[in-house]
Amino acid sequence: MRSVARVVTPPTTRARWAAVAAATAVLASGCTLLGGGGGDDAADEAVGTSPVQCATDGGKRQMRGAWLTTVRNIDWPSEPGLSGREQRDELDAYLDDAVDMGLNAVFLHTRPTADAVYESDLEPWARYLTGEQGGDPGYDPLEYAVEEAHRRGLELHAWFNPYRVGFQDPDIENLAEDHPVQENPEWLVDYGDEGYLDPGNPEVREWVTAVIMDVVDRYEVDGVHFDDFFYPYPEDGEEFDDDASWEEHGGDFDSRADWRRDNVDQLMRDVHFRIEQSKPWVSFGVSPFGIWRNDSTDGSGSPTSGLESYDAQYADTRTWIQEGSVDYVAPQLYWERGFDNADYEALADWWADEVDGTGVDLYIGQAAYRLGEDGWTGADALSRQLDYSGELEQVAGDVYFSIKSLRENAEAVEDLRGAHYARPALPARVESDEGLLTGTVEGVSAQEDGDRVEVTWQARDDARFYAVYRLPEGGLDGLDPESEEAHCAAVAPENLVGVTGEDTLTDTAPVADGAGYVVTALDAYRAEGPISEVADPRS
Repeated sequence: MRSVARVVTPPTTRARWAAVAAATAVLASGCTLLGGGGGDDAADEAVGTSPVQCATDGGKRQMRGAWLTTVRNIDWPSEPGLSGREQRDELDAYLDDAVDMGLNAVFLHTRPTADAVYESDLEPWARYLTGEQGGDPGYDPLEYAVEEAHRRGLELHAWFNPYRVGFQDPDIENLAEDHPVQENPEWLVDYGDEGYLDPGNPEVREWVTAVIMDVVDRYEVDGVHFDDFFYPYPEDGEEFDDDASWEEHGGDFDSRADWRRDNVDQLMRDVHFRIEQSKPWVSFGVSPFGIWRNDSTDGSGSPTSGLESYDAQYADTRTWIQEGSVDYVAPQLYWERGFDNADYEALADWWADEVDGTGVDLYIGQAAYRLGEDGWTGADALSRQLDYSGELEQVAGDVYFSIKSLRENAEAVEDLRGAHYARPALPARVESDEGLLTGTVEGVSAQEDGDRVEVTWQARDDARFYAVYRLPEGGLDGLDPESEEAHCAAVAPENLVGVTGEDTLTDTAPVADGAGYVVTALDAYRAEGPISEVADPRS
């Protein structure tokens, strides 16, 4: 898919363009602060320097993600046993849809049931690809997904279930011979009609961490993601039989509940630490059940009356936030505004307070799957959720379950796009002390083609994405072209045309009488480099 931007922009005049072009050319070519310069190495002068921080940076960075589910073929592939070409075509269509919806990230279910949607020497192929666990689909889906997502300007986050092995039938009854549970049967705990790896077994924690790091080390994923499955959701009459692990490893704890929470805490710390050591630009986050604890149980909990993940699943999200063992949380706030037992507004406020001042980002898990249900009707069913949470300073975006539900509800998506996603957004930046890892984009040109403008540039090896900006009338008037103020004016949110991983982008809504385009590179941390020289579409 060729990168195409769809943005509505007010007209300007050719006369004003000349002044903008002249000022910005000086900005790009003569300012060491922004990485410019006249020497042969001008494009790399910014590498190692600190990115310019603009007051509007937060306004143009936002998580807009969707979960792409593989387990039980909920989203993709549509059914097991499709050819590799058919699977890739379906995946391409989902990625294209993500761009059309105004999203900028996809969370691909990479390890659904202690198996792999990628080529692995540690765990067998997931059965959702071919119909048989261990069946080789003939290509590497994760490698393909990363490449194609990045080409479209989308982040690709690898979504792992750390403990789930699946349903007794058909998953556990049909495990491949090289499945880790076949080789280590003592790791498995049966619970109702499902099976789980035992979180209390240190070997399990080491294994899960090794599997995740195998992916981080071998693939250029942008993030590692856990959902809400830790210890299983409670079922009446069922007990999670971890007696053996408790007797062997729980000696320092008076409470089995505290021990279980510590088991999960250790996994979170281990994974985060290992990612930081290997590829610190890979973000690590979790999407827990939306209620940590009710205030009736704990005075610092939320004003809710529902299942408590702290007590039911031994998931102490508050500790992960306070310790910094996650980079973001995306709680599943799958209830409508005003719902008695779990009011969306009250929960959004509670989670915003929890992350405030911690450095942990907050995204909201949105229930696209509920569209059409009571409380979720009307074209604005998603938009009205964001009407509230989008106004909270601490909320940095949203993730939708699932992308198939978005696809099947075009009216709600169109309303969401018009109300909240009218402009494109850069991905969230991962904090770093390394300085910029990319420099100035060179060779930028802009050519009119009917009612479009084709913007092209020279690719940089150190760029993960590119951002394209259309300069407005008088955008830099009265500014010192060598100042940070001028740089920030050029890359203001309202100027952003689109984000891509390619070296070209088509602007379908060009300014009537000419506009200048500048391009920036985003490095692995998604930090933004200096602006390029201005490209005049009329020259």
